[in-house]
Amino acid sequence: MQQSITPDLNLNAEQRLLILDSIESLREIAEPFSLLFYGKLFELDPSARRLFHIDLAVQGRKLMEMLGSVAESLNDFGPMRSRLAELGRQHTTYGVRPEQYETLITAMMWSLSQALSPNFDAATRDAWRQALTVICRAMTEDLP
Repeated sequence: MQQSITPDLNLNAEQRLLILDSIESLREIAEPFSLLFYGKLFELDPSARRLFHIDLAVQGRKLMEMLGSVAESLNDFGPMRSRLAELGRQHTTYGVRPEQYETLITAMMWSLSQALSPNFDAATRDAWRQALTVICRAMTEDLP
């Protein structure tokens, strides 16, 4: 029996479920998780701090809303891909450089491992890495 793969994401049904379950867990600790993420991001790339001109709690809510939206779009990623491309163009106007997205993935993966432990097993880690890679690619592939 062939597993259903989400176009663009290359995530199978089990991987989509792992991400959805993770998002539910993260919603319960949304504020501490987002602060953990931004703390790690700024540790890895101190220059990124200057890109944020609003309160990190507000920014954290935006981050969690976007992660939730992405998770909910895993079965039909096309519309989300367009939304992410627009978000990438918007981030460029703030001064975000394409090479900073790899640092974002590193910070997010570390934060997920901390927040979801001990449930951040190899399968969950792989699903998130694939999803984050596609998210960042969608945000950067149409940039000049």
